[in-house]
Amino acid sequence: MKNFASIALASALVAAPAFSQPVKPAKPLFATSEKIHIALQAALPTLIRNRATNAAIPGTLTDPNGEHLPISLTLRGHVNRTKDVCEFPPLRVEFTKPPPTTSVFVGQKKLKLVTHCKNNAANQQYILLDYAAYRMYNLLTPRSFRARLTDVDYRDADGRQIISRVGFFIEDEGDVAKRNGLREVKAAQPRIPVEDLSPTDAARYGLFQHLIGNQDWSMRAGPAGEICCHNAKLIGSLAPGATIPVPYDFDFSGLVDAPYATTPEQLGISSVRDRYYRGYCIHNAQVVGAAAQMRSQKAAILNVLNEVPGIEDRTRAKALNYLDGFFAQIVTDGDVSDRILKRCSAAAK
Repeated sequence: MKNFASIALASALVAAPAFSQPVKPAKPLFATSEKIHIALQAALPTLIRNRATNAAIPGTLTDPNGEHLPISLTLRGHVNRTKDVCEFPPLRVEFTKPPPTTSVFVGQKKLKLVTHCKNNAANQQYILLDYAAYRMYNLLTPRSFRARLTDVDYRDADGRQIISRVGFFIEDEGDVAKRNGLREVKAAQPRIPVEDLSPTDAARYGLFQHLIGNQDWSMRAGPAGEICCHNAKLIGSLAPGATIPVPYDFDFSGLVDAPYATTPEQLGISSVRDRYYRGYCIHNAQVVGAAAQMRSQKAAILNVLNEVPGIEDRTRAKALNYLDGFFAQIVTDGDVSDRILKRCSAAAK
């Protein structure tokens, strides 16, 4: 009890970061959540057959106004890029000429497109839940990636229709930084010091990942052989308390529960639906405040599942039940301390 009291007191004394800036409007593509409809035309079958290539292929994106925008397409991702996991890999879209001011894509250069992985229609429910996670995090902080739900007609180079499926674009990390009056940070090493992380943002990040049951991330280290970070981008500056981790890629979460999702062996959990809190103990004081924010926004967070078009009733009910399991853990500040923070992670050097 004494330990919890000290955490609560410290939380009350935490001030907003001094580097916080007013939030600016997003570019048109991410200024609203209304779903759009586009077409991508390129030699997609050839690209999909050659999963190892990093070469770009030329193509055309037809925007919602019917304007034909020249683009190049490349494969991206790691697990979802492989044929064993996904029939259709994730893509990166690069505009080879600046989109006109009349297009919703004005101001865009490179964009990640989250695709449907499996061609069967039922697989689209996983995409919609993945997208919903972005919308939930947007409610908690503007220091988050915005996403735009998109119906995509995929066409071969000759115009032949391949498939039509739902996907979504993810905002460029540089634009996330600019919206928040900050800059994008590129770490030069595999791991950044935990002391560099903004305590408030890192606490929110870790607790949100616990909300959706996601273990496929690191806010301060990269995958083996790569620089920081794993499924996170950094904005702010590389200085004590000034580095803000911004999460993305939620398809391995328990909320999404994709059939290809796996758990990290070192955690000793058997299902992605099993929650395992991985936030850092050094941020425990700020986690209490983050939990209070999530409690206050519970209705809005859950309502995202009603707002995303295409989520089926059975999918929604399963997702709501899963999220309710988290909110049962944070009913009071004492619950947060007893049921979550006792499992925090020490910050390894």
